[in-house]
Amino acid sequence: MIKLEPALLQAVSKPARYTGNELNAVNKDHKLMKCSWALALPDVYEVGMSNLGLKILYQVLNDRDDTVAERVYAPWIDMEEKMRSEGLELWSLESFTPVKTFDFVGFSLQYEMIYTNILNMLALAKIPQQSAARGDSDPFIVGGGPCVYNPEPVAEFFDLFIIGEGEEVIEELTDSFIEWKMAQCPGGRTAFLRRAAQIEGIYVPSLYEVTYDGAKVTGVTPIVPEAKTLVYKRVIKDMDAVTFAEKPVVPYIDIVHDRLMLELFRGCTRGCRFCQAGMTYRPVRERSPQRLRELAKTMESSTGYDEMSLTSLSSADYSCLGMLVDDLFADFKDAKISLSLPSLRIDSFSIDLAHKMQQVRKSGLTFAPEAGTQRLRDVINKGVTEEDLLTAAAAAFRQGWKAVKLYFMMGLPTETDEDIVGIARLAQRVVDLYSQIKGRRGVKVTVSVSCFVPKAHTPFQWFVQDSLAEFERKQQLLKDNIRDRSIQFKYHDARTSYLEGAISRGDRRLAKVIYQAWLDGAKFDGWSDQFKYEVWLEAFHKCSINPEDYSQRERSFTEHLPWEHVSPGVNKEFFLREYKKACQQELTEDCRRGRCSACGVCPNLEAAVVDGGKKYE
Repeated sequence: MIKLEPALLQAVSKPARYTGNELNAVNKDHKLMKCSWALALPDVYEVGMSNLGLKILYQVLNDRDDTVAERVYAPWIDMEEKMRSEGLELWSLESFTPVKTFDFVGFSLQYEMIYTNILNMLALAKIPQQSAARGDSDPFIVGGGPCVYNPEPVAEFFDLFIIGEGEEVIEELTDSFIEWKMAQCPGGRTAFLRRAAQIEGIYVPSLYEVTYDGAKVTGVTPIVPEAKTLVYKRVIKDMDAVTFAEKPVVPYIDIVHDRLMLELFRGCTRGCRFCQAGMTYRPVRERSPQRLRELAKTMESSTGYDEMSLTSLSSADYSCLGMLVDDLFADFKDAKISLSLPSLRIDSFSIDLAHKMQQVRKSGLTFAPEAGTQRLRDVINKGVTEEDLLTAAAAAFRQGWKAVKLYFMMGLPTETDEDIVGIARLAQRVVDLYSQIKGRRGVKVTVSVSCFVPKAHTPFQWFVQDSLAEFERKQQLLKDNIRDRSIQFKYHDARTSYLEGAISRGDRRLAKVIYQAWLDGAKFDGWSDQFKYEVWLEAFHKCSINPEDYSQRERSFTEHLPWEHVSPGVNKEFFLREYKKACQQELTEDCRRGRCSACGVCPNLEAAVVDGGKKYE
C-alpha cells in the first residue's frame, strides 16, 4: 500500500484527485479476491470520473464476490513531478494499491490525443509499455471505448482490446482468467491471451501479422487458430436486464459532468455520415420507462445529486420521452431535481418539453446544424433544414431564452468557401430573428466550430482530410464574415485536429511515433496549454514517417484499410453506398422511421438484435 504524506498533498493542486474515500467507493480485501481490475481513464480525475462507461464497469465488476475493481486516473503535472522525485508508483484510489499488482489494467480510449498519457501512466506504474516486454508478473493491459474501432496505432502497447459494449464480455474475460489462474496459469501469459482471443469481441494484437506495401497496409492476418479473421463488436441485447451504474462514486470536487447520468438507450439510426458513434453503436436498443424510473430513484437516493442528465446519442429520439419526463418530475417533485437533455436534434426539438425540463434550472439552448448550407447538410445526411433551426429558435425566444449555441464542423467533404460563409449567415439570421420577435437586441449566439476528422468505420473513411493550412484559412474566412457583436466565435486548434486525423486512420507503425512523442515530453495533448505540436512533428520526423500519408493521402475503395479486421457490424458495402450518395447530395432515411437502409448490423449481430426501435406504450 502506498502512503500519501500530508506534505505531499499540500504541495499539489486539487489534492482530492488522489485521496479516494468518496461516497459509494467500493473497498474490498484484495487477499480474498480471485481477480483484480484497475479501471483507468488516461486523463485527470475530473474527466475520468465523468465517464459513464467506467462507472458501469466499476459496478459490474464490484457486484461480483470474487472480483475487485478500483479506479486510477492520470496525475496532473505537479503530482507527477512529486511522484518521480519521491519514487512513488501509480496507485489505485480505493486502496492505494500499486497499479502494477492488479491482474488487469483497463484503459478507456475516448480520444486519440490521450494516447501519450497511457504511456505515461504505464511508466509511472512501472509496467513495461510494450506488450512484448511484459512478463508473467505484469498485469494484462486492456483497451476499450470508441477508439478501439481502429486499435492499430496503439496495438503494440495493449495485450488485448474489448470491441464494443463491455458489461458482459468483461465478466466472461474475468471468468476465463480465474479458471486459468486456478489451474495455476498453464502455458503462461501467451496461453491466456490465446484463450482470451476465443471470447467474442476480444481482439489480441500479438496474435496477428500485419503486412505492408509502402504507405498501405495489405493485410492483418491471424497467426494462431484461436484468433478470428474478423472480430465483431459485442452488443448488449436487453438494456433492462443489464447492470447500470446505480450507485456511482460521488466526488469531493467538481468534475466535468457533475450530475447523474441516466442512459435512455444505445445506438442511433439517423445516419449522419461523419459520425463514428452513429455507425458503431448500432442497433438502437431502448430501456423501458419503468426501468428508467427505477434507476433514477436508486441513483438519486444513493448520491444526493439534484441534477440528472438524460443521456444518449440523440436523447430526444427516445420513443416516450415526454411521458418519461412527466413521470420523473412527479417522482422527484419534492427533491427539486433538474433534468437536462445534452443532445437535441433540431428536427426533434420540442420547445414545450425543453421549457418543462428547465423549470428548476434554466440554461442556454444548444443546436448542431453541423454545416452552414443545405447542400452540405445533405452531403453529411444531417436531415435538418434552416427552417427547422429558425422554427425551434423562434419558439425558444418566445419562451424567454436569450442564449443559443450552434455547433458546426469545417473541412467536411465537398465543402466550399460558400459553405463556410453560410455558417456566419445562419448565425446572423438567428440574431435577426430574435430582434424580430422581441423588438430589441439582446440575444447571444455562440458559434462553435470544430475541424472535421474522418474516422474509421464511417462513409467518410476514404476522404482526404483538410490540410492544416486549409483549416486555418477557413477559420480566418469565417472570422472575417462574422461582424455582429451578438455572435461569439469559438474554434478548435487545427493543429490538434490535424494530428488526430493522422492517428485516427493510422496503422501499427504509428506506435513508434506515439512512443517517441512521449519520450520527448508529449502528454495531456488534448489540453491546449500542454499540447506540444512541434514535439509531435519532430517525432514523425525521427521515425521517418510522414503524417500526411495518413491524413492527406487519398485511399482507393479497393485498398485494405488497417482497421478492417474489427467490425461494428456495419458492412463496408453500406459505407461505399453512403459515400457515393454523399457525393450526389442524396439523403438516406432513418430506418426507425422508414425502410431498412441495409447497413448489415442486424444480420451480422443477429443474436443481439431484438428490441431495436422498440416503442413503449
